[in-house]
Amino acid sequence: MFITKILLIEDDTTLNYYLSDLLKSSGYLVEQCFDGINGLALAQTQQHQLILLDKMLPKLDGVSLLKTLRETSQQPVIMISAKGAEEERIIGLTHGADDYIAKPFNSQELLLRIEGLLRRSQAHTQVNKQIEISIDGLTLNSAKQKISVNNQNVEFTTIQFKLLWELMSQPNKTVSKADLYQAVLNKKLGAYDRSLDMHLSRVRRKLNEANWLGERLQTVHGKGYCFK
Repeated sequence: MFITKILLIEDDTTLNYYLSDLLKSSGYLVEQCFDGINGLALAQTQQHQLILLDKMLPKLDGVSLLKTLRETSQQPVIMISAKGAEEERIIGLTHGADDYIAKPFNSQELLLRIEGLLRRSQAHTQVNKQIEISIDGLTLNSAKQKISVNNQNVEFTTIQFKLLWELMSQPNKTVSKADLYQAVLNKKLGAYDRSLDMHLSRVRRKLNEANWLGERLQTVHGKGYCFK
């Protein structure tokens, strides 16, 4: 029988043990850690199906830990923070968090978010066996999270990589904004939310700067985006 293993990185001892007991009672195997340095070492050397990561940690903060981890691993990560401001959530997601929950949070909501992220991660692993996409000199490697133009590496954030991957893996197909928000930003599309437009604009600019035609990422007004 397969048991899901979760790495819990939280420096608040009381909360760490509370969450550990909550997760264990829900059938998960839990590995506890209380600081960023040891948390990063465990994340890099052990295989976990999900990581619960506090943003404010001693020795190495959660965002720095996540940035380093994303250089080599795409393990699902839910970031936990005492700060619920929108900019804090965006910082976490920009640097590679798959989800974000602010303290104080409802235990049932946390468990549902964990279940949802694990379900999406497992489905993605089963369905998306493609590791590399290459079109006209633009190459994306999902295992290494690398993007290159004519064999020259180009720096992209995790969100930008996800956005470009989603569009390039479905060429000439209009992908709805709602689907992209869920797949790339892990949230529902808001009526006045323009964050995906901002990310797409930056991807276009970086491609143009690398002498690749960024305008091939087209906006289909009222519907979504399309890679031509």
